[in-house]
Amino acid sequence: MPVELKGMPIGELESFFSAEGKERFRARQMSRWLYQRFADDFSGMTDLSKPFRDQLSAGCTLTAPACELVDGSSDGTEKYLFRLQDGESVESVMIPEEGRTTLCVSSQVGCAMRCGFCATGAIGFKRNMTAAEIVNQVVFAGKRLKARDQLLTNIVFMGMGEPLENYDEVSRVIEILLSVYGFHLAGKRVTVSTAGVVPRMLSLSERFPVSIAVSLNAARDDLRSELMPINRKYPLKELVGAMREIPLHRGRKVTVEYVLLQGVNDSLADARDVARLLKGIPVKINLIPFNAHEFGDFVSPPRSVADAFRDVLIDAGMLAITRGRRGNDISAACGQLSAGQKA
Repeated sequence: MPVELKGMPIGELESFFSAEGKERFRARQMSRWLYQRFADDFSGMTDLSKPFRDQLSAGCTLTAPACELVDGSSDGTEKYLFRLQDGESVESVMIPEEGRTTLCVSSQVGCAMRCGFCATGAIGFKRNMTAAEIVNQVVFAGKRLKARDQLLTNIVFMGMGEPLENYDEVSRVIEILLSVYGFHLAGKRVTVSTAGVVPRMLSLSERFPVSIAVSLNAARDDLRSELMPINRKYPLKELVGAMREIPLHRGRKVTVEYVLLQGVNDSLADARDVARLLKGIPVKINLIPFNAHEFGDFVSPPRSVADAFRDVLIDAGMLAITRGRRGNDISAACGQLSAGQKA
């Protein structure tokens, strides 16, 4: 079987080339070709000798799942549909904003979390993605932006899947994102969102200086367990306890994501419960009005309700914003990704 080089962090590339009797600097060359110049074959790696390139072509491979569809939103958001080698499909979303461009990447085909408001959870879990498949989303977007003389500035693991249920492969990708020989992103520009896989949440935050986002959505165990079955395994006491232990680099905050569902979790009493639950934790709360999709029957509350919820949090001394919808017209907004799959 050919050796897959895309998806290898610098340390793995060094070990590979060392085992092949090559100099360590070859790993740095390869990493730059893959993650900074976006090479998709060995033939164009001109600072490697032709015999070496031929050797690599004979024994190695560079995975590049095909992008079958690019869908553009009226607000500038782009959604990409990738067809993986086994026929499965995933989506990622690129969101341009003033001063930055963010790519929302997938880490699993489907998701086992079964959160009631999420289209990805409705289709169920198919499999974990490899590091090569995950990083290919970043390479594709980076290459696309480079052609426009633009840069990819932020990565969020908020696409399909629970990143911390694919811990090892996601960790490999994070190494690549942060490496000076990879994408060379600052830790604050990489965010990993979790439904609340507590042990791995702490492990990842201690290992990498990335930002952690916690999908909360309820401040009572009974309601959160109904909306998010993972709460039965890691209830709020454990989740909030872990949030207090996350090492915060240079005054950063833990991001809290809260999907507002009309008549379910959007009352002023719910807002006060959230404020009490998170008291004393440095948090930034993103309120996300529910984005409709074919798998769910929830409804988004009126803007006035969302604003009133936000104001309760602000009055309690918390940083809270109501997130604007991006890509809603192409089913690219938060909770809408399903890659065209059916439940």
